[in-house]
Amino acid sequence: MDRWALMRLYGLMAVVFFAIDLVWLAAVARSFYQRHLGALLRDDVLWAAALLFYAIYIAGILVFAVMPALATGSAARALVLGALLGFFAYATFDLTCLALFRGFPVVVVVVDLVWGTALTATVAVAGFALGRWLGLTG
Repeated sequence: MDRWALMRLYGLMAVVFFAIDLVWLAAVARSFYQRHLGALLRDDVLWAAALLFYAIYIAGILVFAVMPALATGSAARALVLGALLGFFAYATFDLTCLALFRGFPVVVVVVDLVWGTALTATVAVAGFALGRWLGLTG
């Protein structure tokens, strides 16, 4: 695959990911997380850590969901692989928190797992469509 087209695809996927996730975090989930995790939340976001997560995770969506889907020409494959990646990644975080942190709410685990699964599947399908638009096919 063309390296420059992949870089453009990564950038476009980042825009899609941020647009969806930032709306979720700022508008929809802010009060939910404050209500359930208020005592654990920082007053100041560590932006370097957050941006590093986003950079790594979007690359993961590209490599493990979008590229295999582009290779086979299957949007359904992007959807399934994206959903699985999201579920596994968010389960790793949420279930580890549940196992280690006293009082970590089960409702946060459930909501976050559903969100991570849906978000990653959506970004993977968008990445697949954008990849086809950029001419990146198997």
